[in-house]
Amino acid sequence: MRAINVINRAGNLRSAVDQKVLKSGVMYEAIRHDVEFVLAGSIRDDGPLPDTVMDLVDAQNQYARALKGVQMVIMLSTMLHSIGVGNMLPSWVKVVCVDINPAVVTKLADRGSSQTAGIVTDVGLFLHQLRTQLAARQGQP
Repeated sequence: MRAINVINRAGNLRSAVDQKVLKSGVMYEAIRHDVEFVLAGSIRDDGPLPDTVMDLVDAQNQYARALKGVQMVIMLSTMLHSIGVGNMLPSWVKVVCVDINPAVVTKLADRGSSQTAGIVTDVGLFLHQLRTQLAARQGQP
């Protein structure tokens, strides 16, 4: 709730980045690199963030537009959104599902997303290792 309140005080996620309130993380990098994102709400949201689409039909339509033509999706630690997005993807799209709960990967595969590679680990550790490996491939420290 504290993090949500900080973003609310800034106005939204982009404003939080611009004001240097949000200085790191997935959303920071997405905004900094102009990566399109859709945050879909839920009736159980503890906020929600100002950028969250609370009309779920509208959110699903925005997901469909954002997913058009993608070749790979990385799902990070959000079971309901991962399953929802997985159900919208064509079978040829590569999917990597990262969650600390093994049931998330199993549920995604059980719902027909057999193209999913599941990694059961802490998402923070996964992102750190991913960054390290990508930097090493590019010859960066």
